[in-house]
Amino acid sequence: MEQPEVPTEHLHEHMEHHAKHSGERWTLGVALSSALLAALAAVASLQAGHHANEAMISQIKASDNWSHYQAKSIKESQLKGKMDILAALGKPADEADQKKAEKYATETEELFKKGNELEQDAGYEMKTHQIFAKSVTLFQIAISIGAIAALTKRQRFWFVSLVCGVIGLVYFVQAFLAAAH
Repeated sequence: MEQPEVPTEHLHEHMEHHAKHSGERWTLGVALSSALLAALAAVASLQAGHHANEAMISQIKASDNWSHYQAKSIKESQLKGKMDILAALGKPADEADQKKAEKYATETEELFKKGNELEQDAGYEMKTHQIFAKSVTLFQIAISIGAIAALTKRQRFWFVSLVCGVIGLVYFVQAFLAAAH
């Protein structure tokens, strides 16, 4: 799965240049906060890609597991059908067939549990990916608003940028905490 890009390098360079040549001290804060936000966006982007890949891997494993489960279920059903026919004819079922049927029942139960676990893992990884992706988006928005602040020389935009960055940071921390569990 592709990792989200963080196309903010050009904006950051422009803000840095503007901060150096501007007489306003707060523009240096804009450049520094944007650089920090860009670094956080890069880490969040990598983590979002990682968790998306893990979700896909878990879903593929779950799909493989369900195929195996279906195959075992079919074998179990065929064997039970054979044993039912023999019972209807008044013939006892072979002891080996009874053991196989019990083995299939145990295996299908285990495969069922494993399939559910793998699907839960995939869902968890996808949710974590989505939280990281939200943080990347908010970091990018914050950087863009910071650029607008530097270009228009309006400090209010920088404060809005910082608020977006803090919200992105909240998502970032939330995603890391979710990934730790």
